[in-house]
Amino acid sequence: MKVSDNKQNKLHAREVIALLKKAYPDSTCSLEFETPHQLLVATILSAQCTDERVNIVTKNLFEKYRNPDAFAEAEIGELENDIRSTGFFRNKARAIKESARVITNDFGGKVPRTLDELTRLPGVGRKTGSVVLGTGFGRAEGIVVDTHVARISRRLRFTDEKSPLKIEKDLMAIIPPEYWIVYSHMLIDHGRAVCKARKPDCDSCPLAKLCPSAGHF
Repeated sequence: MKVSDNKQNKLHAREVIALLKKAYPDSTCSLEFETPHQLLVATILSAQCTDERVNIVTKNLFEKYRNPDAFAEAEIGELENDIRSTGFFRNKARAIKESARVITNDFGGKVPRTLDELTRLPGVGRKTGSVVLGTGFGRAEGIVVDTHVARISRRLRFTDEKSPLKIEKDLMAIIPPEYWIVYSHMLIDHGRAVCKARKPDCDSCPLAKLCPSAGHF
């Protein structure tokens, strides 16, 4: 099946989503947060880091810095040390502090609710913005493409692309908008449990009968 066969791909996507919903009925974001800004911080920290590690770090972090203003006023060296174990801590600390400063100064301390405004924040790209918008506000302006979503979408032949932006464009053309948010959550769960990068468990995969790549590893 070619990626260009849009009508066929839309049908295929709906069938896949139906099976994913049965397999992962409670699929949701695994990052722990109470406010949209906490979700933004946690998502920034999750780059090249496990959600489990991020949740350990943010448990104390969110007690220490309770709002965007507190993060904006944080001493950068201290903030770096607070998040050191998540990796790339200097870049992450700068993104957290600077985005909080803009949120405080330009948005009245409230996280913006559009993808365009979110991606204007320092250190916030389309993926992070889509996570915050979808999980934090229940608004879908795009599809989050992480490594699991990219890998499994290619294996399902939903896309042949490698760049997240092009993959997202292909997915948005075939995935119904009402599933844009949960599609990513379900694929992340599926990637962690079954469709792993090196050795997917095709024998126990609930999508095997619909997957062109099943058994070809």
